[in-house]
Amino acid sequence: MPAFLYARPDTLDEALGLLAARREGATVLAGGQSLLAMLNLRLTQPEVLLDINRIAELAGIALHDDHIRIGALTRHAAVLASPVVARHLPLIALAMPHVAHLAVRNRGTFGGSISLADPAAELPACAVALGATMVLRSARGERRVAAENFFTGLYGTERGPDELLVAIDLPKRPAARVAFRELSRRHGDFAMVGIAAAWEAGVLRLVVFGCESHARLAVNAAAAVQGRDLGDEAVRREVAAALDADLDPAGTLSGRPGTKRHLARVLALRALADLAA
Repeated sequence: MPAFLYARPDTLDEALGLLAARREGATVLAGGQSLLAMLNLRLTQPEVLLDINRIAELAGIALHDDHIRIGALTRHAAVLASPVVARHLPLIALAMPHVAHLAVRNRGTFGGSISLADPAAELPACAVALGATMVLRSARGERRVAAENFFTGLYGTERGPDELLVAIDLPKRPAARVAFRELSRRHGDFAMVGIAAAWEAGVLRLVVFGCESHARLAVNAAAAVQGRDLGDEAVRREVAAALDADLDPAGTLSGRPGTKRHLARVLALRALADLAA
């Protein structure tokens, strides 16, 4: 690893003060499942490593009238085991078993996955599909950003250098149907291609991940099904075909652009059938 200063604040205010003082030079350590590897490879070289693991208020799952708040420091294992998530956030419950492996889930955090914004990660795609809101805080105050506007590119987000993602608010939608499909070389690996989708009152919110630089809504696919019967197989095939216009896949070690486009259509058809069932 490169040399860096290490800070371990006990309170959120202390952490925000350190971020404000260091701004561009500080990197936040939560679960560290991706960050430590990046440090070892010297892909990142921070001046200060800001360890937030002692800030208890950043962890936990809270049930509110119209939403569920998941603290950024909540471990993946806690989300997977939560009865609140299982009952009120079924898309997250479907996705969590696909997030890495047991040892990683015991240490990795919900907010860490969101903040890293890996294009093949499950949770950013689910957050966009569910219309989540990111809660950011700095010494200047609190800011809320819709998930569909939060992710800006490859490992890029709207979080400022002096801001900390403190929580994710996910709306309760009891009438929504959800579907999650993923293809990976081994269970728990990053996805080659994946689909996270929600269907409510004739409106489709579908996100393809593992294909492009960041999670975003498939607007053409949503328009193709607007006001139509998702139970009709012909309609589902039209929606999957319309997905082509939403995609500009990048070739990676897990597949060429044409391969990823084909896999996205196949998984989309399966996810749409799940929504219709």
